[in-house]
Amino acid sequence: MYKTDRLKIFNDPVYGFVSIPSETIFELIEHPYFQRLRRIKQLGLGSLVYPGANHTRFHHALGCLHLMTKAIRSLRQKGHEIRPAEEEGAQIAILLHDMGHGPFSHALEGAVLSVSHERLTLRLMHALNAEFSGKLDLAIQIFTDSYPKRFLHRLVSGQLDIDRLDYLKRDSFYTGVNEGAINSDRLIYMMNISDGELVVDQKGIYSVEKFLIARRLMYWQVYLHKTSFAAERMLMGIVQRAREIVSEIRDRCPERLLYFLQKETTEENFKPADLRHFVALDDFDIAYALKQWQAAEDVSISLLSKKLLSRNLLKIAVSAAAFDGEAVDRIKGLVKDKLGLSPRYFVYEGEIENRAYRDEIDSIDILYKDGSLADISIASDQLNISALAQPVVKNYLCYPKELTRFIDV
Repeated sequence: MYKTDRLKIFNDPVYGFVSIPSETIFELIEHPYFQRLRRIKQLGLGSLVYPGANHTRFHHALGCLHLMTKAIRSLRQKGHEIRPAEEEGAQIAILLHDMGHGPFSHALEGAVLSVSHERLTLRLMHALNAEFSGKLDLAIQIFTDSYPKRFLHRLVSGQLDIDRLDYLKRDSFYTGVNEGAINSDRLIYMMNISDGELVVDQKGIYSVEKFLIARRLMYWQVYLHKTSFAAERMLMGIVQRAREIVSEIRDRCPERLLYFLQKETTEENFKPADLRHFVALDDFDIAYALKQWQAAEDVSISLLSKKLLSRNLLKIAVSAAAFDGEAVDRIKGLVKDKLGLSPRYFVYEGEIENRAYRDEIDSIDILYKDGSLADISIASDQLNISALAQPVVKNYLCYPKELTRFIDV
């Protein structure tokens, strides 16, 4: 980062030089709450599959700020009034939108504390607002969709929002999965406003189609990749076991992680002290704990920690059809009898869902030259968007590789 009295710039590997638009935004970036995002991986355990995927939520947030600035500029050029205060509010909202992510992002969401990252983000925004003497008021209204100009919220959170435009392009760049390489600039320049809602100009239809296809493919190839998914299930199992034997491992556990392992933190019982401990928690605490737990007396947590750190992961089978219950029971029996382990921590089963377009939440509307609107599922003449709106569900089964010679799943 380069800082002078007049200009503040970050050099981003995806977009090049990214300017910081205001002193308030720069002060927010320098705040410890935001700097913590440098220690939260964007793709959780994705680097176990794609070695280059070590980028952080910090990278992503700065990229989103850059794209939001472009989007506001483009909408103004089309004649829409967006006041400077509204622009800064939208910029702050997108900059801070992921601040509530815990260690390894989605990999441990709900495992360390049972509060969504969106709710934690809002709590942190309110805490910062108090520190910054109310300068985040408008950003909070935009983030919570309580500001009259709803298109500003949809730039932050929607079916075609700035968040998705950055993470698809950025995650594609760092993983090398080219299917996610969308043209974010064209999508932004095709955005428009109709009756206060964010829409896309008619000539941007094909760019939207490419975006939806990229989203579908990136989920299967990156976000729901079976190997990283198996690793995440192992990590969740480790944290679950740590809760159960916390009295045995307390001396091998970072204090900030121990705080949450000893209690069940929910939205209903959340206290100010919980927030203070949360902002001190990051990927490094989990990594340190895993290294320490390798030497724990408990067989389950010790072995799982060793396996995860050495990338000796559970084998995962994925099927469109549900796995036979008797076959799963047999695997659990083999884990217990052949390996002497608890099936609870070494056999996982469930469903994986991929859905590229959720039209029941809000739609991507195409604006025609005559002023009429149509959902992309109707406007598209190349793709069956309705099919992309349907969830694709697959079943998964994880079990130790050592059992492969005994079973055929």
